[in-house]
Amino acid sequence: MTMREALDKAMGHDSTDEAMAALHDGGIAMANEDTMSQAIHDVYCGIMADHHHPNQKDRDQARQLIAALERQQAV
Repeated sequence: MTMREALDKAMGHDSTDEAMAALHDGGIAMANEDTMSQAIHDVYCGIMADHHHPNQKDRDQARQLIAALERQQAV
């Protein structure tokens, strides 16, 4: 399912929870700098990290990933 198809399907729901569930079912994940930073920290730093929360490098990488995703969506 394309992103556009998933969005079209989600827009037909009455509640935000139903719309978010439809997006998730369509393989779409919603992210902002905070959630992307945490995901980067969880995946790349893992349990052996010398820090417990996303650091500035994680946040910088999150901003770069979000910008790359936005560029892809504009194509």
